[in-house]
Amino acid sequence: MLTIASFVSLAVGVYDDVLGSHKDDEVKVGWVEGAAIFLAVLVVCFTNAINDYQKEKQFQKLNAKKEDRTVKVLRDGNEVEIGVQEINVGDILLIEPGDIIPVDGVYLSGHNMTCDESSATGESDAIKKGTADENRDPFILSGAKVLEGVGKMVVVAVGPRSFYGKIMMAMRQGGGAETPLQRKLDVLAEQIAKYGMSAAILLLMTLTIKYLVNCALAPEFPPYSIMFSHFVSIVIESITVVVVAVPEGLPMAVTIALAYATTKMLRDGNLVRQLAACETMGGATVVCTDKTGTLTQNKMTVVRGYVAGVEMASLSEEQAFFKALPADVQHVLLEGIAVNSTAFEGPDEKGRIEFIGSKSECALLGFGKACGLDYRSKRADCKPARVYPFSSEKKTMTTIVPIAGQDGQFRVHAKGASEIVLAACTRYMNKSGNVVELDDAVRNDLLRRISVFANSALRTFALAFKTIGAAELDGCSDDEAPLSNLVWIGLAGIQDPLRPGVRHAVEDCHRAGVIVRMITGDNIETARAIGRNAGILTKGGQAITGPQWRRMTPEQQHAALARIQVMARSSPLDKQIMVERLQERGEVVAMTGDGTNDSPALKLADVGFSMGIAGTEVAKEASDIILMDDDFKSIVKALRWGRAVNDSVRKFLQFQLTVNITAVVLTFVSAAFSADGQSALTAVQLLWVNMIMDTLAALALATEGPTDAILDRPPQQRNSALITFEMWRMIIGQALFQVAINLLLLGHGLEIFHLPATAAGVAALRTM
Repeated sequence: MLTIASFVSLAVGVYDDVLGSHKDDEVKVGWVEGAAIFLAVLVVCFTNAINDYQKEKQFQKLNAKKEDRTVKVLRDGNEVEIGVQEINVGDILLIEPGDIIPVDGVYLSGHNMTCDESSATGESDAIKKGTADENRDPFILSGAKVLEGVGKMVVVAVGPRSFYGKIMMAMRQGGGAETPLQRKLDVLAEQIAKYGMSAAILLLMTLTIKYLVNCALAPEFPPYSIMFSHFVSIVIESITVVVVAVPEGLPMAVTIALAYATTKMLRDGNLVRQLAACETMGGATVVCTDKTGTLTQNKMTVVRGYVAGVEMASLSEEQAFFKALPADVQHVLLEGIAVNSTAFEGPDEKGRIEFIGSKSECALLGFGKACGLDYRSKRADCKPARVYPFSSEKKTMTTIVPIAGQDGQFRVHAKGASEIVLAACTRYMNKSGNVVELDDAVRNDLLRRISVFANSALRTFALAFKTIGAAELDGCSDDEAPLSNLVWIGLAGIQDPLRPGVRHAVEDCHRAGVIVRMITGDNIETARAIGRNAGILTKGGQAITGPQWRRMTPEQQHAALARIQVMARSSPLDKQIMVERLQERGEVVAMTGDGTNDSPALKLADVGFSMGIAGTEVAKEASDIILMDDDFKSIVKALRWGRAVNDSVRKFLQFQLTVNITAVVLTFVSAAFSADGQSALTAVQLLWVNMIMDTLAALALATEGPTDAILDRPPQQRNSALITFEMWRMIIGQALFQVAINLLLLGHGLEIFHLPATAAGVAALRTM
């Protein structure tokens, strides 16, 4: 509208200069106003376009980072970790539970592999994978999620030639959805625009009627060319009022604030996958966090042990401890550590050789290596007959291998949560290396030692085995491991120290009015010890186990929530129920998770945090924010930035509404009450004010970082108003003050600044 009006104004101005009332003037200036308006429109458009372009570039960088992940492949006979962009056709890809397959491939070998291909085929049923000889589906599509089992596949299609890649190429034209804050601001802008349009129409009618009355009362009726030129000026003035009144800078301010915040959050270890999560995190009232890797360093080491009646009291004793064990115990212990594991040794990101995989398994392999174990040769000698991967429900992993030199005999190796493994044991290996019955006295002694290890904030792992025949192996279920009548081998105490600064980060959450709850799969004593050390479990707080939580009715769960601070031996279902109960109480919940089965809870939570290092691809896909460093302190940083985004938008909103109200009221009053119907601010001046307000002010106010004081207040309610009473008071007070000062200057400015009462003096006053 303004562009059309500017061309009309330019045409009228040129006509006046060439053929109209100003044709005899020495300096031709009739064209200036139209050209200036058009130039102002161009500047506003280009400035907005440049801001949008820079924002899009930032989001493209974030999306590229989001797609950056690693996979495990076999190259030159060795397991190596590479980026997904480095996968080639013909590579042998190693698959584990929780992986999202990045390429198309054909199944080669594995154990009990089940995939969810619903994202590709629409079929919700899980599909068992196997070879064609087994009469199973051997084709694995990109985008499929590995639910359980392990295996190998040969890559046949990558990138845009893969099934998932073709879909993504077809979807490239899709746009991103608006965030809740942007939708709120769009509604507010629409309401303000209605008031602005009403003011513009009223101004147009007032000035038109006033001008026609003045023309009728004038001694001589003005020429039509002058009247037309004056009507064009009135229309431009009215349109400009609409442009100034409509706060089109609000959505841009949100976009800039979010783009700035997400870029800064990436440097703080938070990769934002869903923009809405950045705003929502600012209002979080509860954080439910994992222990391992989030509160702790995830650098696990076996520091204590108890095997066959021999105890290891510290890390320095590991070699002496191992040598004191009977030979049969040494053999079965090292075999269990080596074959019942998916971890392997390889170069990390910095090129250092270390164990890669589950940190608990890495700790056990590290212990085995210190005791002389060559896990590669042990795995080469004992090819698994069956593998039951670790799952968060069963909290165990089981591998069945043939016994060397004994045809038709197999050894079942089990490891996992100590009390669960102990409950499945009926025998144990004594100091002589003999297998004897596990009586109540020995069982109680082992339970006591598990409790002692756990109270020392150690994660307890148990190892057990049994021997079965070929017939019993054939009768084993594909889904349920044969965990009965096991022989207890020993207990390992794995230390995972707290991350530096975790206790201070938890205190920051408490200071901000955010409750922190720890949900872990560890033993209850270990969970209590870590909870106290981290400052989560406080006086009056309660620690419970997952089974206790599940046995409660919904009413009992609501009653207990106020005191529950730590949950041990939890399952993914416990997390999901916890989120549901908290949301029923009106809480805004942030939840962390790393496993495939954590995905429902991450999806259900208001803000889902997945682990960038330890998390599975399924968990990352379900989350809103990825913790690149798996550190709890990054959650606090996300909280700070979430509040900063909301604060920045409110600051800009307060500033813009103040200027809008002032400009509209001043334009209307000055034009309505002036003798010649001229506004105090010309259309060009209003456009320049609007441009500065929508661009530079948005950049300045929307890119303010969080301060320490931002955590000194409780979180805002989920449905709190965008404009608070305090903001309205400041907006109206400031607008009235500015209007009053401007009207005072319009009426008495010439006397105050000692300017001459001429056209030049009035022009000078209006530019001050």
